[in-house]
Amino acid sequence: MVGNVWEWTASRWDRNGAPDELPQRPAASDEMTKKGGSFMCHKSYCYRYRCAARSQNTADTSSANIGFRCAIDVANSD
Repeated sequence: MVGNVWEWTASRWDRNGAPDELPQRPAASDEMTKKGGSFMCHKSYCYRYRCAARSQNTADTSSANIGFRCAIDVANSD
């Protein structure tokens, strides 16, 4: 489900996006990336109302509209 809650990721926040090497480079801030938007967003006031939306918060932030995103790297079968 997309858009139910903002989803925490393991990536540090970078205003310019998240290139592949971002998690390995030194953090510019303590903010972590969250993605996806939430049930509290509405197109009339939340311009990030889409699945590719990105935002940030410090890792100690909690709210009813923040959850987490589960992901795993798929092993190459070649």
